Amino acid sequence: MPLLPLFETLRPHQWVKNLFVLLPLVFAKRLLASDYIWIGLGAMGLFCIASSVVYLINDLVDVQRDRMHPVKRLRPIASGRLSVTSARLAAALLTPGVLAGGYLLSPPLAVVLAAYIALNLFYSVVLKQLPYLDVLSIAAGFLLRVLGGALALGVVASTWLLLCTGLLACYLGLGKRAHELASLGDDASQARSVLARYDLAHIRLVMLLTAVATVAAYVAYTLSADTRAAFGTRYLALTGPFTVIGLLRFYQLVTHPHRESSPTDEMLRDWPFIGNLALWAASVFVVIYVLPG
Repeated sequence: MPLLPLFETLRPHQWVKNLFVLLPLVFAKRLLASDYIWIGLGAMGLFCIASSVVYLINDLVDVQRDRMHPVKRLRPIASGRLSVTSARLAAALLTPGVLAGGYLLSPPLAVVLAAYIALNLFYSVVLKQLPYLDVLSIAAGFLLRVLGGALALGVVASTWLLLCTGLLACYLGLGKRAHELASLGDDASQARSVLARYDLAHIRLVMLLTAVATVAAYVAYTLSADTRAAFGTRYLALTGPFTVIGLLRFYQLVTHPHRESSPTDEMLRDWPFIGNLALWAASVFVVIYVLPG
């Protein structure tokens, strides 16, 4: 089995999305507790493997369509650098392995990992053909990441955390669809059949409404009495502007159709976006872990 094409198919550069698993660790004020940190990192590592299994399966299902895409045709399976047989064997070995690892770390985590893989299997076969339900299923995957982290750590994922995560994930998913429509033009439906059921102007409007809802939910969370009581400070609201800047920057990336790569990939290479994200993370840490003391 060729290891380099397999490693490329596993998409390690996308593992950063599994940082969502650590959100319960941060907002439950357990980030400085070493025992919790190792459990959280273990859960995140298992989600990295699970997400790689999902990429393998998705590339196997989409191999014919990927060959017609200007960028995806270069993927290892679509280009022939990784055989279908090797990809299937890797998925068959990794799936039981990640579920066994989840059970050893925390039995409820194994259930969430199984649900995550099952959801994405259903997405690859059915949901990806249904407009907006495809985006909602992507958002559900992020919610499962947060739930998995919370269950592994034995902490509660608040309703606010789940709401903000779900809205943000919907926003990112809508942005990806909008970019595909704009960049692929008349060939969009050939690369992804569901795009024939989307309208670019409509999806951008829904995207903007989702951005407003995301900001509103986050600000409401930071201003709530429960939040002030939990963290012993009222200054979490000061992190709100970073969320606005991040959402606006992502929208800029979406509305540049000359960029061939996905905006969700672009944002991980975009220094203004990364810098703003780092400032948000640092300010959250200061507000939650430094100011109350």
